[in-house]
This record gives sequence, structure tokens and C-alpha cells, in this order.
Amino acid sequence: VQLVESGEGLVQPGGSLRLSCVASGFTFSWYAMSWYRQAPGKERELVAIIDNGGGSTNYTDSVKGRFTISRDNAKNTVYLQMNSLKSEDTAEYYCRVNVLGRVYWGRGTQVTVSS
Repeated sequence: VQLVESGEGLVQPGGSLRLSCVASGFTFSWYAMSWYRQAPGKERELVAIIDNGGGSTNYTDSVKGRFTISRDNAKNTVYLQMNSLKSEDTAEYYCRVNVLGRVYWGRGTQVTVSS
């Protein structure tokens, strides 16, 4: 299993960024996918999760209405569209999947929100 995130960047408050995570090594369309983030000095937290078909999503309260998780099963890719970014969104963002009870993580991609 391999998860490769991309889309890192430095954006101003109020800006937007889209993260991508390309998956391989498992049947992507069978599994829910999630995005986590970890800010310096803080624990890693769940940001958003999407079911295997893309019909059900859930978000942590702090990003509701600003972030959108989506997936393209034909491309084995999950996305995180981030709008109205705030300084507190600054973190390393990770893609995660649980395949048959084993959790896999990507290496992460850095998002920095600063003026």
C-alpha cells in the first residue's frame, strides 16, 4: 500500500488550496479514505473522511463549510479542497486508509497559511 500526497503550499489567509492523495497497492474503491493533519506541538487530528463510494462524508467541526473531501475511484485519488484558509489550518496534512485492520499513512504534505 502506498499513499502519496501532493499540493503543498504557502497561501494567505482566506486563500484556497487543493490537496491530492494518489493510492496504490489495494483496491481503492473498496475503502473509506481520510485526511488528517498535525500542527507543530499538537496531536494528529482527523480532518475529513469519505466512504468508499464517495456518497458520505464527515468533517471535524473546525473545517465544516470550508473544506470538501472528494474522491475519483477511476484515478485512485482522494482530494481535499480547502477554502477560506486560516492560520490555524497550518499543518502537515496526511492521507490515511485502513485496509483489513491495518492503517497506512502517506508521508504528508505541508500547508502553511500566513500573510
